Amino acid sequence: MGYLSAMAETDGKKIVASNRKARHDYEILATWEAGIVLKGPEVKSLRAGKVGFQDAFASVRGAELWLHNLHISPYEQANRYNEDPLRVRKLLLAKNEIRKLIGKVEEKGLTLVPLELHFRRGYAKIVIGLARGRKLHDKREKLKERAQAMDTRRAIAGNE
Repeated sequence: MGYLSAMAETDGKKIVASNRKARHDYEILATWEAGIVLKGPEVKSLRAGKVGFQDAFASVRGAELWLHNLHISPYEQANRYNEDPLRVRKLLLAKNEIRKLIGKVEEKGLTLVPLELHFRRGYAKIVIGLARGRKLHDKREKLKERAQAMDTRRAIAGNE
């Protein structure tokens, strides 16, 4: 089993990695699932869970969607066939969805961030989210709300 134990499997998809920091730093307004164009060794690395979301974002150029700064570690057995770990990768999305994205991304303060990378029926898919950056005080409020919700759940569980 090996590397599969690191991946979570839910309803036919194997989650490789999740960008938890994005959900903390950004308010996610909408999400889309897109295919991602990869080379062979990159797929092997993804299956092994060697991916990093740090500073990753998506952009629209022309009528195409591109993913920047997603770090996929080189696959050790592929040696000279490995690609640059931070290369720009094309995302596959329907043209009408890309047109909708173009309009929304042009709004002030909105960006596209990758949220989750998974395999569905053998194909690598990435969930991208339309996001608005949170201010520091918003992050603190979110943490306070989460702590209060946990306290109420504990109190309810203690009474039962």
